[in-house]
Amino acid sequence: MWIEWTIATRFLREGRVQSTLILVGIAVGVAVIVFLTALITGLQGNIIKRTLGTQAHIKVLPPDERNHVFAPAAGSAQLLLESKRAQRLRSINNWQQVRDVLDTLPRVAAVSPLISGPAFARRGEALQSVALVGIDAPRYQRIIPIQDDIIAGVFRIGAGDAVIGKQLASDLGMRVGDKLRLDGGQGRESVVNVAGIFELGVRELDARYVYLDMKQAQSLLNLPGAATIIDVTVDEIFDAQAIAAHIARLTGLKAESWMETNAQLMNALRSQSLSTRMISVFVALSVALGIASVLSVSVVQRTREIGILRAMGTTRQQMLRVFLVQGALFGLSGSLLGGLAGYGLVGAFNTFGPRLFYIPVDPWLPVAAMGLATVTGILAAAVPARRAAALDPVEAIRHV
Repeated sequence: MWIEWTIATRFLREGRVQSTLILVGIAVGVAVIVFLTALITGLQGNIIKRTLGTQAHIKVLPPDERNHVFAPAAGSAQLLLESKRAQRLRSINNWQQVRDVLDTLPRVAAVSPLISGPAFARRGEALQSVALVGIDAPRYQRIIPIQDDIIAGVFRIGAGDAVIGKQLASDLGMRVGDKLRLDGGQGRESVVNVAGIFELGVRELDARYVYLDMKQAQSLLNLPGAATIIDVTVDEIFDAQAIAAHIARLTGLKAESWMETNAQLMNALRSQSLSTRMISVFVALSVALGIASVLSVSVVQRTREIGILRAMGTTRQQMLRVFLVQGALFGLSGSLLGGLAGYGLVGAFNTFGPRLFYIPVDPWLPVAAMGLATVTGILAAAVPARRAAALDPVEAIRHV
């Protein structure tokens, strides 16, 4: 192999201009792959964080209520024209046992029961429709870290305390320490103290959510001891659909994953991933064509040298390996430069670019890009290498 290496590096040194140009082209292509892949990955992570940072990965709900249809009497026909049954607020049966079962499931990171339902918030003449959310605070904090989103006061619920959203506080003209009257309907009212104000960054949630402890919410919604939803987070967010299906089969309840409720987001993420792969394929194709064209020209320019080497005893296989080594060197060297350049672009974006989001770089990404470029270089060199190996020594030496 030493002979092939020596000849390959000698040919590369003699064609320095061509070698430099193709190395620059490969480096640019690999830098584009590394930077764009890191950029799209960072963008996807930011979108997912902003979207799923305010919701659970899976929501476990009571099954839908259905109309009861009785079988017609023998010898008679039954014509049905029915509407879907209206769904009322109701508890999950045996939710404590369901919670304990979900705690034991693999790939499940956190489980939190809660009770949620509609109510009205009053302050003086102001009236707002709100969503009461009664939570088990230690468990819920593992799903959505509300405490990190408090912008005024403290996160404290229970004993007559509640936490409300920034937009709701603005609409009602409230500050920390003010009293808020909550009306759950049918005469069920309660006055709570606003202990804290949060900002989740989603206007709809900031304008409607009122966090209470579970007992307060159960009383206002007339569902003593109930839980209407069980929130679940999983270790790997893209496994949520499969885990939700497993939970539904296991418990007989309705389990909705974020992938179902955010279909447009999933389409956007798939489109971004597809565009990244297409860019990588076209860049790799351009790199391969560049390497193949340079080595093809090299075969033509060095036909006499190849003929002399063949006449001196160099075998076809050795000549084949000479050009394969050149292709591998092009791919490896160019990808190394491109990987460093890609890292530099990511660092420049994180340092000087608009701080919309941070781009993390997977340390294996440049390694994968280098491997792809090296393999591409070897494959691209295959055709010129076969042509060089197939040259007849006598005709090659007579080549002008």
